[in-house]
Amino acid sequence: MRFSSTPRGARLARRLCGHRLDVWGVPYGSDAHDVVTLVAAELCANAVRHGHVAGRDFHLLLTADAAAGTVRVEVSDTRGERLPAPPSSPSADGEGGRGLLLVAALADRWGCCPRRSGGPGKTVWAECAAPGLISPPPLP
Repeated sequence: MRFSSTPRGARLARRLCGHRLDVWGVPYGSDAHDVVTLVAAELCANAVRHGHVAGRDFHLLLTADAAAGTVRVEVSDTRGERLPAPPSSPSADGEGGRGLLLVAALADRWGCCPRRSGGPGKTVWAECAAPGLISPPPLP
């Protein structure tokens, strides 16, 4: 789905992720639900904070692999020149630097690649274990 590159857009994306996980058999309040939702929230917040281009939205794609028991979160923005830096220690002023540390600590794998749509930008993705995941029903 596409969201406005604003704090409200990031908040709506996080809520959509939580709802979709519940529909896929990963219930609210479970460890897997909390982990995937937090990872999605961090990636969306980074897209808004660091990948924002005026007039451009960010995209969130969630995919489930019930056989592997994993959920993949992909967040795409249009700032291809601003790639995520490898996680390091948070900034001394306490104002940032924890998002990718959390993603690296919680996700099984994560990375960055060029945006799939062929347009400008990048996609930051993460894969997380999600026990109890069922095969997602097709979207209407």
